[in-house]
Formats: sequence, structure tokens, C-alpha cells
Amino acid sequence: MRTRPLKVALLGCGVVGSEVARIMTTHADDLTARIGAPVELAGVAVRRPSKVREGIDPALVTTDATALVKRGDIDVIVEVIGGIEPARTLITTAFEHGASVVSANKALLAQDGAALHAAAVEHGRDLYYEAAVAGAIPLIRPLRESLAGDKVNRVLGIVNGTTNFILDKMDSTGAGYQEALDEATALGYAEADPTADVEGFDAAAKAAILAGIAFHTRVRLDDVYREGMTEVTAADFASAKEMGCTIKLLAICERAADGGSVTARVHPAMIPLDHPLASVRGAYNAVFVEAEAAGQLMFYGPGAGGAPTASAVLGDLVAVCRNKLAESTGPGESAYTQLPVSPMGDVVTRYHISLDVADKPGVLAQVATVFAEHGVSIDTVRQSGKDGEASLVVVTHRAADAALTGTVDVLRGLDTVRGVASIMRVEGE
Repeated sequence: MRTRPLKVALLGCGVVGSEVARIMTTHADDLTARIGAPVELAGVAVRRPSKVREGIDPALVTTDATALVKRGDIDVIVEVIGGIEPARTLITTAFEHGASVVSANKALLAQDGAALHAAAVEHGRDLYYEAAVAGAIPLIRPLRESLAGDKVNRVLGIVNGTTNFILDKMDSTGAGYQEALDEATALGYAEADPTADVEGFDAAAKAAILAGIAFHTRVRLDDVYREGMTEVTAADFASAKEMGCTIKLLAICERAADGGSVTARVHPAMIPLDHPLASVRGAYNAVFVEAEAAGQLMFYGPGAGGAPTASAVLGDLVAVCRNKLAESTGPGESAYTQLPVSPMGDVVTRYHISLDVADKPGVLAQVATVFAEHGVSIDTVRQSGKDGEASLVVVTHRAADAALTGTVDVLRGLDTVRGVASIMRVEGE
């Protein structure tokens, strides 16, 4: 066993970074045995050096992250500061000065993953990022390594714990969106500004990363269709229950039936209660993978938090350190298929549409005619109403998003249609 330690520098020492440092200290002997050499925390870059960080030698703390990654004696940089800059520059600088990188930065990887992978290859370094997608859940490594000999056709998942907590609370208690959000905030699941979570930005970044790995093609954040869940109502949950469904904010990555393209999208959707994802409660994450040979696989666990995310970071750290000792690198980007990403209009799925209509004869026939003219087949219809007003719920067979959009645009112009109360996709069947 090598006695000279491998030196690790930490960029960021917040909730996740402090847990990484703690585990490196408390599990030092185990990490040494698993890697084949000791690991040493050689520097910690932070914005506020005066803050007390328990268990971390103040002499290691610096505000000059650039100088830290340029030292030349650092073997691995652990980046947990997030955001695009200065993280991007720091990572590429680390490669240039001989360090491999472990990152939890989903936004940066979704936007510039290809360039970062290219820089890692150019300098013969590793870029690992298990913690970027689903916290402690082993997901990227199974997709990138365990399923490397298989063909993945679909990845369907709950990848944001905050939104799942909110929707689960609405489902189980009948609470409205704002009430459930307030509880999530009070419990620390939601940030003071929850926009990244509830509007789907966080999940979209993760979907881009998952789609790229699963389908061996480059998928950027801009390629992902994104729709938040702030408009989901208690009435939507009531409708879902009538269909034997619940509602989840899903990240969905699919290979086209002909294999010639892929899609990546994030939006609320109804899923049947007997689907494995329907039972994922609270702030947990779960990802359902469909592969040709392996069949259906599900990965489940805590998707965020200091300790769970640090667990994924440390797993990557062990792998990268082993590679360093072996003078090798692990798997990098696999984008050989170069498949195009189809627009949302080409996506085919089922829909649940709730319309407010006039309660008079012929309305149902008029609405059905509009669906037929746009090639959207109706599966079921439910109508109720009184005093001249009615609610019309239409569930379609599978149809292209563009066809459904055209249908709804025409419906909005009918005198008998007072409004479109909600439109929701139905997935997982």
C-alpha cells in the first residue's frame, strides 16, 4: 500500500462540502483501505473564511480558489460550489494543473458537459459526477457502466425531492399548492426562493445529464422541455384519483420507437397508482429505467441533503483515487450516436383535459368533432353540470403534443367553451 497520501482540495464547504470533509476525517482508515493509499484534505476554498467549520483546520481554509486549483500537488478537486462560474473555470484550470475532478454541479454539467469532458480527456484526467443527479442514489454509474452493454430506451423519474414532497402533501391531505409549499419551506425542504425546484429547472438539468448518458448522445439543458408544477390544483388530484392515478413532477427521457431521435422533458403528469413511482413519498427520489436486456429497473432513495449527497461524492472520490494510483482514467463522455433531440411537439402520450363548457345540448358533439379533426382519438369523456354551466373531462388515447396543442387552441375559440381548466399528460402506462 502506498503511504504517501493523495491530496484532495474542496471547493465549497456548505451543507455538502462540510459533510464530505467530515466523512473524509471520520472514515479515514476505511478510505485508505479501500483506495490503497491515504487521502489528505489539502485545502478548502470558501467565500467566508471567518465562519467556524468544525473539524477543519483553519490553516487549510482559503478564499483564493484559483490559487488552490493551480497548486500542482493536488490530485483531486471536489467541486460543490454550484453554478456556472467560477465553477467552470476552476474545473478546467484543475485539469490543466494535473487534478481530476469530482463534481455535484448539475447546472454546469447540463450546460457545458461536453466541453468539460473534452478538457478532461485533453489532460488525461477524470470527471465524475454521481452526486449531480439524485443524491445518494447510485444512478449515473449504473447507466454509464453496469448498463454499458445494454440499450436503454427510457428513463422516467422523480428527481427533485422538494416538488415530490409538495405534490405528495397535496395528494395525501388535500392541501393546496401554496399550503404545501409553506410546509416544505418550514421543514427545510424548499429554499426561500423555490423557483429552481417548482418550475422544473433543477429537474431539467438532471434530465439532460441522464438522457446524454442513457442514449450516448449530447443533450443540453436547452434541449429539455420544461414545465413547472405551480398550476397543479386540488381539483387535478381529485380528477387523478377518479382515474386511479396520482400526480408527480417527472423527468422523462425517451428514445424514439425508430431509434432515430430522443426526447427529454420535465412536467407534471398523472401516473397510475400501481406504477412503482406512484408510491414514492415525501422528499424521496426514484428513477425507473427501461432497457432491452435488463428490462425494468428502479433506483430509489434520498435525492438531496448533506450526508446523502456527500455519500455519492465520496464514492466518486474513491473511484477517482483508485484510477490515479493505477495511472488510468475511468469512462468519459459517450456521445457516439449523435442522435437529434426531437421537439416537444413530436412527443406522443395520453392527455387529461378539463374544460368548462356551457351546459346545453350539442356541446359534447362539438368538442368531439374538434378532437377528431385534429386526429386526436378520445378514450373517455365525463360530463357534469347544472344551471347552464358544466365541466367536461376528456381523456385521450396517445397523441402527439402538437396535435393536442392545435386541438386546445381551437377549443378555446368556441363560444360554448368557457375555459380550459387544466391539461395534464398521463404517463407510465
